[in-house]
Amino acid sequence: MIRHKVFIIAEAGVNHNGNKNLAFKLCDAAKEAGADAVKFQTWKTEKIVTKSAALAEYQENNISEKGVSQYEMLKQLELSYDEFVEVSNYCNQIGIKFLSTPDTEEDMDFLLGLGVPVLKIGSGEVTNIPFLRAIGKRRQNVILSTGMSTLADVENAYNTLMISGAKEVALLHCTTNYPCPYNEVNLQAMQTLKSAFKCKVGYSDHTIGIEVPIAAVAMGAEIIEKHFTLDKNMEGPDHKASLDPKELKQMVASIRNIEKAMGDGIKRPNASEQKNAEVVLKRIITKEPIKKGDILGDDNLALLRSSEGLPAKYWDLIAGKPAKRDYKEDEPIDL
Repeated sequence: MIRHKVFIIAEAGVNHNGNKNLAFKLCDAAKEAGADAVKFQTWKTEKIVTKSAALAEYQENNISEKGVSQYEMLKQLELSYDEFVEVSNYCNQIGIKFLSTPDTEEDMDFLLGLGVPVLKIGSGEVTNIPFLRAIGKRRQNVILSTGMSTLADVENAYNTLMISGAKEVALLHCTTNYPCPYNEVNLQAMQTLKSAFKCKVGYSDHTIGIEVPIAAVAMGAEIIEKHFTLDKNMEGPDHKASLDPKELKQMVASIRNIEKAMGDGIKRPNASEQKNAEVVLKRIITKEPIKKGDILGDDNLALLRSSEGLPAKYWDLIAGKPAKRDYKEDEPIDL
């Protein structure tokens, strides 16, 4: 499911504001930034929320229109199935993976019909056991965000998906708050998920900026999901907590640098260090003339940078031993 490098999901979410053409532009921005996938959210409003449901606090704070219900807001942000067909086709055309989060079985089957490579499930479904069973029965790869959840909640969700038939389940640590303050990130919980479930783990980020997802990669994240927008000043609930295209590109470039820097974990000098070692590491050099039979040690030897001579790590092999031949001053010692 996931390539060896970090799989970066540019989360467009609802930042298209219900406008197909903005969705196309978001795809372009994700591709330009170097993300592996661009992700949206697919739903039919009347099937996921009551008409009187209240807005979340962050939604109320981030939209200018006051007094609207969650139903009214979501209806304005909804893209139709036909429009998602066009968005998916456009992603194929420009060469970026299309993903979208389904809210119902109908949405899921629609997305599978478009050929999404993985089912990305939001944190709001962690306790939705019937839906998780339905997801598992599709026998697909799954990425599950775990915001608002205890470890026991995640265990129940993970086991439900696997027992129901999911091919592979990757878990994303997440804090469901927009924006998420740094003291609520708890990145070490990602490692707890890795230890508990022995599966691929990653991080779905809602903080301001790019530091935390980069840190997550350094801590072992194999998947990063991050909201982005064309303009943080646009009307809508998620724009203010999103990256702009320039920041998204910077995040992707930084993650690619970090994954290169992670290496394979074997402690050894690399090729460039080998060359430097020839002139940087100390060697055993005489600091005065030495006659054959003289005892070698601190009085007549020094540890100096040199391109010739016995490396300093062999000091104990020759210290206290008699010289096997005559040496001039400033001459490298040999065995």
